[in-house]
Amino acid sequence: MGNNSWKSILAGGMAGGTEVLITFPTEYIKTQLQLDEKGAKKKYQGVVDCLSKTTRQYGFLGLYRGMSVMLYGSIPKMAVTFGSFEFFKSLLVEQKKLSTFNGFVCGLSAGAVESCLVTTPMESLKVKLIHDRRSETPQFRGLFHATRLILKNQGFRGMYMGLTPTLLRQCSNHGIRFSIMEAFKNYFKGDDPTKKPAKWMTVMIGLIAGGSAVFANTPIDTLKTRMQGLEAAKYKNSWDCLVKTYREEGLLAFYKGMTPRLIRLSIQAGALFTLYDIYVESFDKLEDWYKKSKTDR
Repeated sequence: MGNNSWKSILAGGMAGGTEVLITFPTEYIKTQLQLDEKGAKKKYQGVVDCLSKTTRQYGFLGLYRGMSVMLYGSIPKMAVTFGSFEFFKSLLVEQKKLSTFNGFVCGLSAGAVESCLVTTPMESLKVKLIHDRRSETPQFRGLFHATRLILKNQGFRGMYMGLTPTLLRQCSNHGIRFSIMEAFKNYFKGDDPTKKPAKWMTVMIGLIAGGSAVFANTPIDTLKTRMQGLEAAKYKNSWDCLVKTYREEGLLAFYKGMTPRLIRLSIQAGALFTLYDIYVESFDKLEDWYKKSKTDR
């Protein structure tokens, strides 16, 4: 693996950790709304109601329940994502440019690698920790206690519940995001491959890329959440979950939590792409400084 790949891995991991600290409350609310079913089990009337009840009962920090999973997981997750993307990009780039279609292929491939190695067990833990809070007698004391109990009671199958919808979600997420970002960079650079867009431009295109993915795959995300919840045993598989949810709650059930998810993933993509560029540029400057200092000796 080349020097640039290591920069991609480090920069991606650092960007992922920073982004989680900024956006996790919207992820918490989204997950709670997606777990909310009709009838006696329904707890929230919407985004504002979930925000109000959570902060009233647990304080502002209650919105960060389950964040430790995302924080520990997001660093390797985004390291794998950007590292994989750069690897596949090196195979498909032509004349120092990556076409929009090849950008989609690279993003899709990076999403597949990331889902299998990091995202599925991370998401499974996060959803179970958040779902546990809905119980009158929570069983998990924290991340490591939850991991131990899940592995003891369900084995690795419990950690990899919802693998199929997670794969579909992450592949579509990154395929859409990276293809939009690469198309923008190609348009901006024109005939000058060294030309770099302003950071505010990267933020704006990231917001658009992240929002586009949300509109495309929120139903898949809802399926993933329900397949990874504490009541997932009532579904035979993802298809059974889809059929039962549609039959019992209708089509709109698949779009629960879309508003906080739209907010989070738009901000997430804008932050990730911008922070990634900033960290890579910092590594480049540090490398140049180190080489210059060696030459001057």
